Amino acid sequence: MLIGLLRMMLVGLVAGWLAGLFMKGRYSALTDIFLGIVGGVIGGFVFGLFGLTAWNLIGSIVTSFVGAVILILLVRQIKKA
Repeated sequence: MLIGLLRMMLVGLVAGWLAGLFMKGRYSALTDIFLGIVGGVIGGFVFGLFGLTAWNLIGSIVTSFVGAVILILLVRQIKKA
């Protein structure tokens, strides 16, 4: 269980950091982890709609990255309104 939690945090950190670079945002490490973990949920849902799942670490990072980018876009749209 501890290994799974550490893996989730590592994936979240990497995916959130990549999304921050891609979306040109500056976030703290804690925010990166949050973006990556919530992004993993969002990305998992979106990829699941297409019948895709992540089977390894790279797939998990990609899924979380896509979800984090979607999350950042949604937050930016809400802030504009």
